[in-house]
Amino acid sequence: MAAPVFILITFFALTCSIALASDPSPLQDFCVADRNNPVKVNGFVCKDPNVVEAKDFFMSGLNVAGDTNNPVGSAVTPANVVQIPGLNTLGISMVRIDYAPWGINAPHTHPRATEILTVLEGTLLVGFVTSNTENRLITKTLNKGDVFVFPVGLVHFQQNIGYGPAVAIAALSSQNPGVITIANAVFGSKPDISTNILAKAFQTDSAIIANIQSKF
Repeated sequence: MAAPVFILITFFALTCSIALASDPSPLQDFCVADRNNPVKVNGFVCKDPNVVEAKDFFMSGLNVAGDTNNPVGSAVTPANVVQIPGLNTLGISMVRIDYAPWGINAPHTHPRATEILTVLEGTLLVGFVTSNTENRLITKTLNKGDVFVFPVGLVHFQQNIGYGPAVAIAALSSQNPGVITIANAVFGSKPDISTNILAKAFQTDSAIIANIQSKF
């Protein structure tokens, strides 16, 4: 009986193995980005720690309102590894978002980060859409001091539904979360996505698609 039991255990070990993986933790106190280094890695090469200065971990200006005089009525001021080299490898960044009355932060995704947003001033309607198995819209009205989470990779948006300016601060779980604004990506690609492809995808006429593309 011992041989069959051994064979059975071996079979389950081979077919039910589990692999776990995650981003590695930093292996030093910091890895300040050397943005002038020609070597390209998944992130930035570390600057010599002996020449690191306080300014590598510093940025000012998030107290300054962004210019919302644009078609969507919002402005995003980032504080990521591009602005703060000391964020390299630390897996975190933030943004300030300003909204004109009824301005929107148009539907977009962050391919590399979950976002947690806090309203500093005003009233925002926020929401995200679940993946294609449901495409369920989850929305909430936020007031000053309220917090909302947008899960990594999901399409989300904010709209100022008040009659005065609104301001929010958001933290993101990546030094460089990336952003894909849906309308810009679909209708403003270079070169254009074929109008017949988009017309079929959106179940509309090619002329309508061409008109939308012309705005981007």
